[in-house]
Amino acid sequence: MERRTFIKQTGIITTGFCLGAKPEPVLGQGDFRYRIDQNWCKADTAAFPVKNCHEMVLDKSGRIFMTTDDTRNNILIFNKDGGVLGAWGHEYPGAHGLTLHDENGEEFLYITDPERNVVVKTKLNGQVIQTFDWPQDTAEYGSKTEFRPTETAIAPNGDVLVADGYGKDYVVHYGSKGELKNIFGGPKYLQNAHGIALDTRNKSVPAWLVTSRADNKLQRFSMEGTLLETIPLPGAYICRPVVKGENIYFAVLISQLPWDSGTGFVCILDKNNKVVSAPSASTPSYDHEGLLKPLYQTIRAFKHPHDVLVDGDENMYVAQWNSGQVYPIKLTRV
Repeated sequence: MERRTFIKQTGIITTGFCLGAKPEPVLGQGDFRYRIDQNWCKADTAAFPVKNCHEMVLDKSGRIFMTTDDTRNNILIFNKDGGVLGAWGHEYPGAHGLTLHDENGEEFLYITDPERNVVVKTKLNGQVIQTFDWPQDTAEYGSKTEFRPTETAIAPNGDVLVADGYGKDYVVHYGSKGELKNIFGGPKYLQNAHGIALDTRNKSVPAWLVTSRADNKLQRFSMEGTLLETIPLPGAYICRPVVKGENIYFAVLISQLPWDSGTGFVCILDKNNKVVSAPSASTPSYDHEGLLKPLYQTIRAFKHPHDVLVDGDENMYVAQWNSGQVYPIKLTRV
């Protein structure tokens, strides 16, 4: 059935259902099914305003850190019940990617700011420890303004990989001290290299998962930057991959252009990189050649999901871009 026909016959549920009557629909398929927790977030909009909610991480004490590009509080800190524990940051107008890394027992945050053309490493209280500036020592970049990083990932040895998703679509590999080590990807392989993650599902052969958002793909690269595998995901404009256990989770910003179409959903891949669930989207289906049929939004539980966080109970928290300044939504696994 064509997407337009499906929506016309079934009736798409608008984002307003999150505030409406119960019971909420169950989202997703197979073993990965979820209910929306309507009342999870307890934030006071006057005290803790948000603009776009970009990414989230969970520290070892159970606190959720989130980036927003509202410079009144670039970082919000939630407990798992949705209460706000604190906030900091006024100097990140493009606060975007957020990575947490444990270094010898102490956790640090890596914040990408494409508006400032920089990656900043901080303590959990916001104290700046280090900055990673544009890669001047490569011929691929002629000026700072060409470098608009969107995401980071940390190698097992502490090296920092930066996805230049709003810039030139390269992955820039820095040593832990900030020295340039490598550059790979680029427009030959990546269109809107929005997200990156370390794929440790095969412990003996780790790899980099990099989003090629504009052409609906995940690309797997070796640790040295050689392309290993392309994972086509038609209908999925992927923000960043999140690896947990044998699965890959990610937010899909939209399922069809334009970029503000409000047609997003979330997605889960299994250990074989097959889609096993797409909450608020069509049921994943593969043809006789093993190719995924295009995914599309069927229930408007979200507008523009930008990131997912998976907790220890396998619940998901979904942050959204350009969605009416809404706080993250919790999906409780059922």
